[in-house]
Amino acid sequence: MNNYLSLPLQYPDNLERTQSYPVKLMQHQEELVHYLAQRINHIIANSSVTALMLQEIAKLLGITFNVDCCCLVTVTHEVSDHATAANWCSDEYLRMPHPSEMFSMEQLMMDLPVVQCAAEPLTIENISTIQNSLVVGCQYLPLPIKAVLALPTRLGGKNNGVICLIKFENYNWHESEKQLLKDIESSCAIAFSQVIQAQLIASQCQYLQKTNHHQSLIKQLTVLSRSNLELNQMLQLAIASTAESLQADRGLLILLKYTDPLFRTKPKKQIPKAKATVIGEWNRERPNSQTVKPDTLAQTFCLADCSLCQRVFTDFGNPVIISDYLDIPETSTVAPLFKIETLPTVLLMSLENQGKVLGFLVLQQAAPRHWQSAELNLVEMVCAQVSNAIIQSQTLRQVQTVVDERTAKLKSSLELQAKLHEKTRQYVGQLREINELKDEFLSNMSDRLRYPLTNMLMSIKNLRLPGIAPERQAKYLDILEQECTKEINLINDLLTLQKLESDQEPLQFETINLNSKIQELGTAFERRIGDKGLSITVDLPPKPLTLQTELESFDRILQELLNNAYNYSEHDTVVRLQAFHQVEAENNQVIIKVTNTGRAISEEEATYIFDKFRRGKGRWHPGTGLGLALVKSLVQHLNGAIAVESMQISDSSLSEVCFTLTLPQFSDESKPYSESD
Repeated sequence: MNNYLSLPLQYPDNLERTQSYPVKLMQHQEELVHYLAQRINHIIANSSVTALMLQEIAKLLGITFNVDCCCLVTVTHEVSDHATAANWCSDEYLRMPHPSEMFSMEQLMMDLPVVQCAAEPLTIENISTIQNSLVVGCQYLPLPIKAVLALPTRLGGKNNGVICLIKFENYNWHESEKQLLKDIESSCAIAFSQVIQAQLIASQCQYLQKTNHHQSLIKQLTVLSRSNLELNQMLQLAIASTAESLQADRGLLILLKYTDPLFRTKPKKQIPKAKATVIGEWNRERPNSQTVKPDTLAQTFCLADCSLCQRVFTDFGNPVIISDYLDIPETSTVAPLFKIETLPTVLLMSLENQGKVLGFLVLQQAAPRHWQSAELNLVEMVCAQVSNAIIQSQTLRQVQTVVDERTAKLKSSLELQAKLHEKTRQYVGQLREINELKDEFLSNMSDRLRYPLTNMLMSIKNLRLPGIAPERQAKYLDILEQECTKEINLINDLLTLQKLESDQEPLQFETINLNSKIQELGTAFERRIGDKGLSITVDLPPKPLTLQTELESFDRILQELLNNAYNYSEHDTVVRLQAFHQVEAENNQVIIKVTNTGRAISEEEATYIFDKFRRGKGRWHPGTGLGLALVKSLVQHLNGAIAVESMQISDSSLSEVCFTLTLPQFSDESKPYSESD
């Protein structure tokens, strides 16, 4: 890059304006050399701006040598990539119209009489230096150059600048002019050296500033990689910081998702099948684009459709640098999201881990750009940081997945163990309850068997006594018969329950007159309740109600329900027997209710009151405890349902206990009821 000074020049107030020098070159040569050297040294000593210093010296030499234009150009070589040029033109040239055609520098250098060098002999190095200096200093000025006197200046054995005196008319340079130019070479070389040193210092300061900026960027990326940010958010901040730090017009972060899991084992330089997704974007025109939600940045393309990205695999390990889109062959295809027509300058570097390409970091510019080695090193370090962050995130995600799976399995195992523990606890409770029921059953059965047998044994002993009266014998024989009947009934009830539970007994249906049957049972019940002061009321439908059922089972059910009402009714209360017809879900049903007044049945007692050998708490009464259990089995045998309900009587400690029996009226409509009913 070259630095040029515009015309006319504006001088700062702290510089002395140069006056015209009406001095003839042929007179007082030594005094003129001394004067010019003194003036140049004065300009060097008093100029705070090095570029203006060359402009002042160019004006001094142009006026002194009475030329149309004076051009001073620094020769940088390895010192710097930048050359500084200072031009001065006479007032007559500034007022004259410029020619429309630009002069040809090649033609100028080929026409030897036009360009002369004050240094003799003229070397190839001097010719090249003078030619480059004229190109740098005059390529933007449409000057009708006819004669040039040039001199390369040297300091420390190296060229550091070129002085060019230019005439717009044909002119033969005098030896005195050449000698004068040689005599002031050392002073001008010092000025060139000052400018080059200033450029070097500025370049070093700029380099240090960039280095500090780059180090700050690497530290920032390191902090980002250790933060708790989500991966896409962290990558978005990384590409924004990198593109902004390197002064790119646009930055992209692209990740690859391979469709071929075995690609790693395939030969190198082979293009894989993969899908590329843009997960981070930064634009100079929209610097806050990193705040856009990730879903709006979801741009994808197939790797096979982008030859630009494919070059990463064909030239593995090296960055892809394209100075201009025109350099890409016409057959090349680039994904549209790169906007290569407006951003033709591209730097693309791969994100790698263990030889596998994870994605790309892309920097784009609208104008051509030369990437310095330090900048490429920075991009390489950024790619390494981003690659490590991606691998760490993927590894952490995989570890987190394994931890979550194992935690879920452990939680499931603990829940299963808790359920098993609860089941075990329930089983233990059930076993304890069953054990208690067994003890109660054995105790109850033992009493039910022992008590009649004891009475029978006592009656037998009394019958064997000598001289027993006939009346006593008849009494003891009645006792034997009654107790024997109790034993037989107990055994029959157990056998009946066993048959019903095994479902071995088929139903023997017959049609009965329900009204007559209930009246008959009510009359029989009324004969045995007088000793407790009980009474019975029977509520039947006005028209005779028929019922298809098994008569023996039906009789036993009502007998047991009435017997239960007798046993648990309070003295001087009423037992109600009610029957009616009901149609539910197009099924004809017969509802029979037996209600007595006594102690309430709790909800807990209602859950087991129909179980074998179970009674309500505080409801002990002589008996086997099989009555209601037999009722339930017989009701299920008839495809019916039985339920109990206890309703508190207001202003009393007693309750109305109602047993509700539901039976299908006809056998063809009968359907089994679940035990929960």
